[in-house]
Amino acid sequence: MAKDSKIRKRIFDIIQIGNKEDIPSAVFDIFITIVIFLNLFATLFSTFKESVRFENALNIIETVTVIIFTVEYALRVLTADYLYPKKNPVMARVAFIFSFYGLIDLFTILPFYLPVFFPAGAVAFRIFRVVRIFRLFKINAQYDAFNVIINVLVEKKNQIFSCITMIMILTLASSLCMYGAEHDAQPEAFENAFSGIWWSVSTLLTVGYGDIYPITPLGKALAIVISFLGVGMVAIPTGIISAGFVEQYTKINSLANSEEKHDIHFVISDMNQNHAWVGKEIKDLILPPEVMIVAIYRDGEMIIPNARMRIEGKDRLILGAHFYEAEDDKVVLTEILIKKENPWVGKKICDLDITRKELIVRIRRKNKNIVPTSDTVIKTADVLLMISGKKA
Repeated sequence: MAKDSKIRKRIFDIIQIGNKEDIPSAVFDIFITIVIFLNLFATLFSTFKESVRFENALNIIETVTVIIFTVEYALRVLTADYLYPKKNPVMARVAFIFSFYGLIDLFTILPFYLPVFFPAGAVAFRIFRVVRIFRLFKINAQYDAFNVIINVLVEKKNQIFSCITMIMILTLASSLCMYGAEHDAQPEAFENAFSGIWWSVSTLLTVGYGDIYPITPLGKALAIVISFLGVGMVAIPTGIISAGFVEQYTKINSLANSEEKHDIHFVISDMNQNHAWVGKEIKDLILPPEVMIVAIYRDGEMIIPNARMRIEGKDRLILGAHFYEAEDDKVVLTEILIKKENPWVGKKICDLDITRKELIVRIRRKNKNIVPTSDTVIKTADVLLMISGKKA
């Protein structure tokens, strides 16, 4: 059972998008991207009359790519409990199936299989093939550009909604006005109050389509006013979104400093011979998930512990983070996120320009805690746990 769980976890890590340092995962991303483009090429090229000569090749591409998509979809359903760790396995799979990307994956393969069970609807089912283009969102989701667009739309949703509401109101108002001005002159073109909506939309959002246009002097005057209002209505959401992009990139640049520092809380605990932890290895101690022993003061020296180290009766343990100060002790535990511009990137700990009172006691790298040595090399995105202060 444990082996099966380990295999499924490895499959989940591989099929997740964006883990560029995991070679199998990166290869899978490239492979599935090529498959998506091949499938889209076959779908688009099949609409040309020249595709008749290559019908067999296109059918083979369609079949092979859809089989790959099916296997990928099955694997994602199988490993959904790792995507939703707070849900039980059944509910995690249901959550994935009905998620945005889960539905995209499902509708990607449905057009291929539905005609097998419902031959009469084969032509109608082909319309679902357009959903396959949305699989490109899964690839683009790992890039900052796509994330910035989503963030802008989410943050500016209220302003954008207000603009859309104003455009709808203006569209209805212009339709009613044009109906009143043009109905008698063009009863077929402006048959009722809603027949002018097409003209209103094409005029407000573009320069008009040309199939419906005013011919009366009043109608032409209204059209000029409505056209000017349309330019303003389009410019407002454009300005909102443009400002949102500027804000997002300014925020990204401001966060792209060499490092981010956060002081974290800690507790100092003095051991004695009667303490329940004395004589136990650190790996056997029962601690809350958020707490760890980051350093041990022993015989006047600060020691970076490992899982096999035993607690002794005169030890002073440092658990957790922020600030501790007494008459003869001052200890600060700091968490440092290393950005790519940081001069420490690529250097060994022994080569870093830090004082003897500062020690790097833990490195969190890809959700793993590493006990560093002097030869450990600092990498981008590492989170360093640094302790500084006087010896006890």
